Amino acid sequence: MNTSQIYIAISIVVLAAIALLVIFLGKSRKENRLTPLSGIAFGFILAGIFFGDNRLIGYSLLAIGVILAVIDIFKKLKSK
Repeated sequence: MNTSQIYIAISIVVLAAIALLVIFLGKSRKENRLTPLSGIAFGFILAGIFFGDNRLIGYSLLAIGVILAVIDIFKKLKSK
């Protein structure tokens, strides 16, 4: 493994740990729960990081994840 792959692996582990904390600690609060759309967006972003060696696929997956996250934010703002 070269250095960039180690950094990517560390970032995936950290993001997964943060996601687990949000899921497990956020169960008591209904207002800050992770929506299915934001979970899918998070998955696309992780896949984009994972497939970062192929720039076209990696950046495309990251862009899809960001677009889905923005759509989720707008949906939450409209429902309030």
